[in-house]
Amino acid sequence: QVLLVESGGGLVQAGGSLRLSCVAPEHSFTNYGMGWFRQAPGKERESVAAVTWRGDSPSYAESVKGRFTISRDASKNALYLQMDSLKPDDTAVYLCAVRSHPYTDLADWRYWGQGTQVTVSS
Repeated sequence: QVLLVESGGGLVQAGGSLRLSCVAPEHSFTNYGMGWFRQAPGKERESVAAVTWRGDSPSYAESVKGRFTISRDASKNALYLQMDSLKPDDTAVYLCAVRSHPYTDLADWRYWGQGTQVTVSS
């Protein structure tokens, strides 16, 4: 069973920042596409940011462009999401995900973490 562990969530005021981390202690995802998703109560899960299996060409949802930055550290088998200028609308559970196959960005999102809660107060 693949284990992804997210951390870094919490309560922050609007305009503040948080840095989310996702690590895979028992599996290497060096050549896999990885991403961050979020799900707010009563809403569908949405993609926030992703990196290709090469670890480059980050992509972002329009709603977070210019405020969020995704990065990965292959040596630590970790994925990060730096979130700045946070808004109340960013409140959600944030989940880390990994694609099902390496060396492709067309594979489905197969592996998921449990999520970390981010709450932004106005």
